[in-house]
Formats: sequence, C-alpha cells, structure tokens
Amino acid sequence: MSAFEDKLKGNWNVVKGKLKQQYGDLTDNDLQYTEGKEDELLGRIQKKTGKTKQEVKDYIDSI
Repeated sequence: MSAFEDKLKGNWNVVKGKLKQQYGDLTDNDLQYTEGKEDELLGRIQKKTGKTKQEVKDYIDSI
C-alpha cells in the first residue's frame, strides 16, 4: 500500500474536508472513497477540478 493510499484510508475525513475547502464544487458523491478504487476517486476529482491526477495526488499528499 502506498503512502497515498495510507493517507486516504487513515485520514479520509480530514482529507475530504480539505479538498472541499480547496475545491468548493466537489460534492460528497465526488469524494466517495472506496478502498481499492483510488483511481476512480482521483478521476472524479480531476474531472471536477481540471487538475491532473498527479496534481490532485500531490495536494492530498501535502495535507
């Protein structure tokens, strides 16, 4: 499991709150996290924010 996946699994409520603050148009549905489906989550965030997957991942890693 990567550090990114650890962060999602262990601190998802904190990460979700920060993402909603940073990108106000993200909804709870956009931020639905299912273990093992991190790429789908990144894809939804990427589509809504216009950021690349790497930019989204870097932001989450910085939280």
